[in-house]
Amino acid sequence: MGIGQALVMALRSMRSSPLRSALTTLGIVVGIAAVIALFGLGQGVRTNFHDNYSSLTQSIIISKTKAASGPIHSTEALRESDLTALANTGSPAIIGVTPLRAGQAVIKYGQNAISVSIAGVSDYYLKIRGRVLAAGRMFTDQENVDKSRVVVVGPDVVTYLFGGDNNKALNSWVRVGRLQFQIVGILTPQNDSQDGLGLLPLNSAREVIGGADTLVGIGVVATTVEQVPEAYDIVTRVMDKEHGIALPGARDYRAVAVSTQVNRINNVVELLTWFTMVVALIALFVGALGVANIMLVTVKERTAEIGVRKAIGARRSAIMKQFLTEAVILSGAGGIVGVGVGAAVTLIAADLLPRYVPELGAPELSVLPIVAAFGLSVLIGLLAGGYPALRAARLHPIDALRAE
Repeated sequence: MGIGQALVMALRSMRSSPLRSALTTLGIVVGIAAVIALFGLGQGVRTNFHDNYSSLTQSIIISKTKAASGPIHSTEALRESDLTALANTGSPAIIGVTPLRAGQAVIKYGQNAISVSIAGVSDYYLKIRGRVLAAGRMFTDQENVDKSRVVVVGPDVVTYLFGGDNNKALNSWVRVGRLQFQIVGILTPQNDSQDGLGLLPLNSAREVIGGADTLVGIGVVATTVEQVPEAYDIVTRVMDKEHGIALPGARDYRAVAVSTQVNRINNVVELLTWFTMVVALIALFVGALGVANIMLVTVKERTAEIGVRKAIGARRSAIMKQFLTEAVILSGAGGIVGVGVGAAVTLIAADLLPRYVPELGAPELSVLPIVAAFGLSVLIGLLAGGYPALRAARLHPIDALRAE
């Protein structure tokens, strides 16, 4: 029996029980579609995470904390002298330092007003916090020295004061507290409390939120990710000297390399991605069991036919080829439909998720999972149909005819 003849017989057998064939194929369709869709979703999550947080891996954040040992309340505030000392290390491992002076203020434009968080920072703030500008620019270090009245605002400010029109907001003059500032930049949405934000040059922020030279935090940018450990050592040495710290346990500040936190989160993201893939493969395995079950039933129903064919000289290989071809067609057809369904779901999700659930990112459709998923469906047909086909081929003609 040639492949063509086996194919014709397999299609004729499937046509005689269309509902059963369709239900068997459905299990493969669901499994393959789940594999493609979940793989695309996982790729989207990874890409979104990398785009949003990879820039943070060069950052070191310094914040005030109570000393672990020593007198109660033995805490010295972070000061601009700390900032100056870190900025003047001269180390090639550090490319930038930014302060953070925080407070609250009302930004007003015309009759509209919004209360926001005000942060006095340097031009390295965007790099350290992983923020991106949707329009305009970040203020310069010279503008900080000159105490320029410039401000970079979050999208919530634009929404409440300018109806969401970035073009109208850019270069407009607004009142921040009691003073007039010009909007020179607008941040992209982050969908959290940081969207209601106003960034001012550090020296200009003093005039708005007052205070001495104390800071809420200090950010340090390492030259490369590989130089973060070296930059971290320099930061702790400088800060220990500035605060008179002799032992690490007595530190009244906390320095955190963001790359460590990002790597931990990235490991969780990878784990969740693989978990979803395992769920999809379990669904595919259930579909494979359905194919194997139906093929066993088919062999039993057609025992007499097998006996007749073997009695008139059909070889074992011809019987195996017939049933294997039927199993591969069932699973292959399910694979083709599953690929189409999975690709369609991925493309639809890529259009909808960024609008409604931007934190997940846009699912990505690629050729590799499609080819792998279809190949897997064919392999399932061979494996699920292998035992039933072998069982049919081993039937003795007399026993098979007696079963009739």
